[in-house]
Amino acid sequence: MAAAIGSVEYWAGLRPHDIAVVDGERTLTFGDWNAAADRLAQGLAERGVGPGDIVGVRTQIRLEWPIISAAVGKLGARLLVANWRFTADEMAFILENSGAKALIVDDPDPRPVLAAANRLGLSFVAGIEGAPDGVIPFCMLFDDEAPERFARNDPALVVYTSGTTGRPKGVVMPERPPPPTPDAVGGPGAMLITMPMHHGAGPNQVWTGRTTGRLSVLMRRFDAAQVLALIERHRINHWAAVPTMCQRISVLPAPVLARYDVSSIRSLSMGAAPVPFALKQWVVGHFGEGKLSEGYGTTETGMITGLAPADQLTKPGSSGMALKDVDIRIRDADGHDLAPGAEGEIWVKTPTTIHGYLNAPALGPDTCDADGFFKVGDVGRLEADGHLYLTDRSKDMIVSGGVNIYPAEIEAVLADHPQVLAAAVVGVPDDDFGETPIAFLEMRPGATAQPDEIAAAIHDRLASYKRPKAIHIIDELPRNLMGKVLKTELRAPYWKGRDRRI
Repeated sequence: MAAAIGSVEYWAGLRPHDIAVVDGERTLTFGDWNAAADRLAQGLAERGVGPGDIVGVRTQIRLEWPIISAAVGKLGARLLVANWRFTADEMAFILENSGAKALIVDDPDPRPVLAAANRLGLSFVAGIEGAPDGVIPFCMLFDDEAPERFARNDPALVVYTSGTTGRPKGVVMPERPPPPTPDAVGGPGAMLITMPMHHGAGPNQVWTGRTTGRLSVLMRRFDAAQVLALIERHRINHWAAVPTMCQRISVLPAPVLARYDVSSIRSLSMGAAPVPFALKQWVVGHFGEGKLSEGYGTTETGMITGLAPADQLTKPGSSGMALKDVDIRIRDADGHDLAPGAEGEIWVKTPTTIHGYLNAPALGPDTCDADGFFKVGDVGRLEADGHLYLTDRSKDMIVSGGVNIYPAEIEAVLADHPQVLAAAVVGVPDDDFGETPIAFLEMRPGATAQPDEIAAAIHDRLASYKRPKAIHIIDELPRNLMGKVLKTELRAPYWKGRDRRI
């Protein structure tokens, strides 16, 4: 069987001795990557894993992940990527909900996860870092008497939504077919991978690096200064980040920023959360013009829009234009399409839009209509020139005295203050108006501004009903691993004991 273009088998045959992956001081060549994946695939097959089965993986960003992914792909199985911060109960839920057959973890002490897995009757749990009784050491899964195997595609990915509200829901992302040429998804070079492996972005970064034959440098735990050091050391050309990562770099002391040469960067893409315009300006100033791009998408739909490097500073607030084969509609509360420039719910149709969550009923027309349009839960407007602007998450909308207030607008004004690093606005109970907005601020290093000073600074920029009734300065905003602010944690104490949350 011939190797698929851009597959690990393809590069193992073409450049077997070239380093493919770097994880700290550990390295992996294309040849060793393919051989290890063959041996692991054989070991998994001997333990009953076959086509269509789901193998759970709960690890940080590490060298073993590409090997596991390739092995699962060679078997035609599916890969469940689990958040390593999930509790044992949360793990039990997604393992049961997905019907996973096996689990591989890198927890130093996997016993809490093992207890959950044993209740569900998984075939086995394997540990990379720790292997107490009942856990198979990861190295024991490999069989040296392994036949050569060829993957048709990258494995289908099972991703659970972040669970910022309610139980996580499983989304099956389809197999990725091979490209016509390795250059079809970008040229060669070196890429830095800082996106977590429990989200679609991290695995896709690993697969893009392999498809293009690039060197993939893995960063297990994010560190702002270390990012710059890795860019300089490995002459990184491509990096995908969430805005929080670049924000952390932007506030490093000037001598630290000046210490590292980042001129090798050719493309820097940001997504997973809105990118403040001031941050874009800083990124362009530090990394250079024509390099920054922005993407907008969801787990349920895949990527929706892209904002090109040339538009980063000329289209402030825009998330870009629809990607190929993507259709965007803005609709009112009754589901009617709105005219260009009007604000409403964002509905999209993409080649990968889901019609239901894993092992759950099909989505109803209020979420996915008969034409395949999915309501993403964001509010925005689509201008006549095709550029999409996000206004807010619809669930974040505050209704105060019957008036809709969109926190993103207030947050943008607060973030313009020179001493504010990040802002989050939530609605809290108000006896007169139902809800009222309050703000939480994460300040820049050395900031001295007090809440009353900030309130005075924004007073003339917001209508009276939009001004936060209270401003709280906290050490750090709570975020998930993708950098999204966990507004439910900020909001929860205020709504405790009430029979409503809005």
